[in-house]
Amino acid sequence: MALFGTVRAKRRDEAELGKGIWRRTHDRYVRGLDRYHQVLEMAEGELYDELVVVANALAGGLPRVRALCTAAQRRFPSEGLDVPGGAAIAVHRRLSRAGNALATTAEAAAMSCLDFDRWGIASANVENVRRRAEAVLEEIAAAEESADFS
Repeated sequence: MALFGTVRAKRRDEAELGKGIWRRTHDRYVRGLDRYHQVLEMAEGELYDELVVVANALAGGLPRVRALCTAAQRRFPSEGLDVPGGAAIAVHRRLSRAGNALATTAEAAAMSCLDFDRWGIASANVENVRRRAEAVLEEIAAAEESADFS
């Protein structure tokens, strides 16, 4: 049963996102979320509670990223790795930055877990994770502002 669900999801993704740059951009964000959640499994106690709030905010960005990538694929279809011109350049740049910032957010969360295990202090490190997560969401918002696909 799960196999058919996976196949259907893959077909839906290809229909909505294509096989090119927009799919790759979307998948980068998904991989960043997966990494963050893997790190979250290492956290305990109050650190876990604080990192979950950040995880929820980052996960809330995924539907926005998907909507942008889907709209971009409709307006600027891509089957390769070249970024189409026009408004697509700014949107892709911002979404790429969001994906990169999400990876550094996961890295900061991992460092928080290591420091918490070592020193038992979470507050300063969690603030760093929050700042990085805010940068992710700001890049998504900037991509939405740049998305003039009319």
